[in-house]
Amino acid sequence: MGIIEPGIGLLFWMTLTFVILLFLLAKFAWKPIVNAVNDRETSIVDALNQATLARKEMETLKEDNERIIREAKIERDAILKEAREIKDRIVGEAKDAAKAEGDRMIEAAKQTIQTEKNAAMADIKTQIGTISVNIAESILKQKLDNSEAQNELVQNYLNKSNLN
Repeated sequence: MGIIEPGIGLLFWMTLTFVILLFLLAKFAWKPIVNAVNDRETSIVDALNQATLARKEMETLKEDNERIIREAKIERDAILKEAREIKDRIVGEAKDAAKAEGDRMIEAAKQTIQTEKNAAMADIKTQIGTISVNIAESILKQKLDNSEAQNELVQNYLNKSNLN
């Protein structure tokens, strides 16, 4: 029955072997294993910290991007508003200039018409005067064929000129 029941010698050698094994493990293997576990733990903690920092940095970048986009939209709206105002001002100035030019052209046309009208009236007066003189001349020629009528006409003019 020696296998099932341990003997003192077997127990002694097993204990001695176990203690030697523990001593060897503690002396040579325990520190590298603990150091490897500690290093692994440190690297995991660092990785988690870096992930947290990266997440925070991503949130900051996202907020900055959103702020930049908002500012860009505001600036775009301001530029569009300014462009509309410039367009309206230019269109208004063009309309005013066109109206002023039209008014100037109308005034010039009125002056030209008035000048032409005055020239036409002067020409008509000249023609009427010429025609009147021609008519009066032909009437006087008919009436003053005899010298007695001529003397009477001269006498009338002299009397009228003395009265004036």
